[in-house]
Amino acid sequence: MSTDERELSESIRKAGLRVTPPRLAVLVSLMGEGAHRDAEAIADAARLRLGTLSTQAVYDNLRALERAGLVRRIQPSGHPARYEMRVGDNHHHIVCRSCGLTADVDCAVGVAPCLEPSDDHGFIVQEAEVIYWGLCPRCRQETIVASERNRVHE
Repeated sequence: MSTDERELSESIRKAGLRVTPPRLAVLVSLMGEGAHRDAEAIADAARLRLGTLSTQAVYDNLRALERAGLVRRIQPSGHPARYEMRVGDNHHHIVCRSCGLTADVDCAVGVAPCLEPSDDHGFIVQEAEVIYWGLCPRCRQETIVASERNRVHE
């Protein structure tokens, strides 16, 4: 077992969950292969590690890990839910409208202004979720190339 796996196992235990091979494989797939992965990508990576794992087991483990505060679930409009291990802070996301690439964006510097709505309607605000939309550098370049190609053929 690697140092990362030992640390993940310990974090699972500290969260009050049993350490199981599927649970550990789900976390390793998020840690070792990038953040903001959908359940299908997580399942594929976990299956490479374990051999077999049902999709339902992946969803069950993601739910348990999310409830335990070890995983964060985000669901940008029109996209499948994505999961990440960056939890416990108030960061946001930027999503490419074309390919769906998602990246973290830290909250504004200083006192978290995003936690102070103009009217809280009596709520105690605990977290704000902002999603910025645009085109990633690769898709932006592809758009420019396609546009130039269309101009040449006009």
